[in-house]
Formats: sequence, structure tokens, C-alpha cells
Amino acid sequence: MNADSGVSARKRTGLAKSRRQKTVFLIIAIAPSLLGYILFTLYPNVMSVYYSLLNWDGLSHAEFVGFDNYVNMVKDEFVWRALYHNLLYMIVVPALIVFISLLLAHLLSNKSYKENAFYKVIFFFTNVLSTVVVALLWSFIFDGSFGLLNGFLEIFGMNMNDFYWLGDTRTAIWALVLPMVWGGVGLYVVIFINAMSAIPKSIYEAAYLEGARPMTILFRITIPLIRGVIRVCVVFVILGSLKGFEIIMILTNGGPEGSTDVIGLYMFNLAFGKEYHNYGYASAIGMLLFVILVGAKLIIDKVYPEENVEF
Repeated sequence: MNADSGVSARKRTGLAKSRRQKTVFLIIAIAPSLLGYILFTLYPNVMSVYYSLLNWDGLSHAEFVGFDNYVNMVKDEFVWRALYHNLLYMIVVPALIVFISLLLAHLLSNKSYKENAFYKVIFFFTNVLSTVVVALLWSFIFDGSFGLLNGFLEIFGMNMNDFYWLGDTRTAIWALVLPMVWGGVGLYVVIFINAMSAIPKSIYEAAYLEGARPMTILFRITIPLIRGVIRVCVVFVILGSLKGFEIIMILTNGGPEGSTDVIGLYMFNLAFGKEYHNYGYASAIGMLLFVILVGAKLIIDKVYPEENVEF
């Protein structure tokens, strides 16, 4: 009996030691990521809420102003103009990226081209390039004197007379859609190709035997079966179009006459601009952007709920 008690005690001791070792291992494994999250994500976000209640240029003494920054933000016509441009990009850019990516992925997945591997590399190449490089490439394309776009149009008899696409308020906001879509399509082509490759070939074979056309197969079979992947991609593209401003900053910096300004760029210029520094007001706009991002995610979840598809 005493021997059995001793064995049980040793087992309990060993089990407790194993649990302690497991707990220590988990703490050591999680601590670096958790510390990085606290320092570089959670702490800056909490401080942004505090800064939004201040009138502060980052150097002088901060003045507590309460919700004055939020009141001024509601009255600021430049904020609403920037949000309007964000809304345009949020609708147009994701729709074009997802549609073009699905179409290209469908062609590469269902056609036995010998160059398929090469095409994948070419499409993904745009994501390897930095935003600065992409912006500089398109600045040459849009140039009025020697730009490729004007040269291409002249082939079809359209003389643009050195028209600069990014220098006109009527065309600048739409011209910026092209580099955004061009730079975003490649990644989602690869994602959709991998999703489509998981669909059993027997489904496509049965559809072809029934006489289904390629576009019918894409919209009636492929898209419904990869709805979950499309949903994730739509969320990423929409949230990215709301937050992103790098290409706009490099190509136009919000001009001409504010016709391409977006909320992220406006916030950046308020905080780090050459002439005006107001971290408090910029932080208040950042809080507005945060609320919009959360709201957009909730709307997407409501309109486009997550679904599990089994083959």
C-alpha cells in the first residue's frame, strides 16, 4: 500500500513538473511576439487615443483640448473630400483586382499552357517590387512628353498633345487606379490558382460533358466553391485600399488641388508635413480611420458571411 502511494506521489510530481515545463516553454515561445505586439501595436494605438485629445506638434508643450479635435474634424471639408476619394477606391480597386485575378487564375488553372509556370512568375513579379519602384514606373508611363500611355494612344490616332494624366483634376484620380490594380493583381492570381487547384477535376470534367462553357464554369462552379478564399481576399483588398496611400503620395501627393487626397495621406501630411504639424488632430483622424476599418470589416462579415465548402 505504501509502495503504491509512493508510485502515485511520484506520478503526481512528474505530472506537475511536466506541466510546469510546458508552461515555461509556452511563456518563452509566446513572450517575444506578445512583447512586440504590446510595444508596436497596442501601446501606439492606446497613445493615439490620448494624443487625439491634445493640441500638440510633437515638440512643444501639449495642450489638452478634449474632443475639440473631433469637432473640428467633423467640420473639416478636406476630411470628407478625402473620405469620398477613399470610397471611390474602396469600390473600384477591389472589384477590378478580384475580377481580373479570378479571370487570369481561371485561365491558368484550366488551360494546359506550357508557359503556365512562367506566367505565374510574371504575374507575381509586381508584388516583389517595392511601392516606390511601382510608383516611379507609372510616373514614366503617365508622363505627358515621353510617357508610354500617350505613345500607345497615338498608335490609334489619338494625339494627346503632351497631356499629363496626373496633372489634371479630371483624370488624376482615375489614373491612379491603374498602378493600384497592376500592383495588386499578381498576389491574388497566385492565391486563386492555389484555391482552384484544390477543386476536384472530376467536377470540371462532368461540367464539360454537360456542355458548360468556360465562363459558365467560372461563375457557376469555380467561384461558389472558393467563396471563402475570395471573401478573405476581398477583406484584404478593401482594408488595404482604405489604409494605403504610398502610391498616391509618391505620384501626386494628393494633388492636383486635392483631387487625389485620401484620408491616410491627409493624416500623414498633418502629422509629418513640411509646413504643418499637429499630432493631436492627425491622431483624431487616425481614430476615425480605425472606426471606418472596423465598420467595413463588420459590414463585410454581415453581407458576405463566411461559409465552409466541402468537395
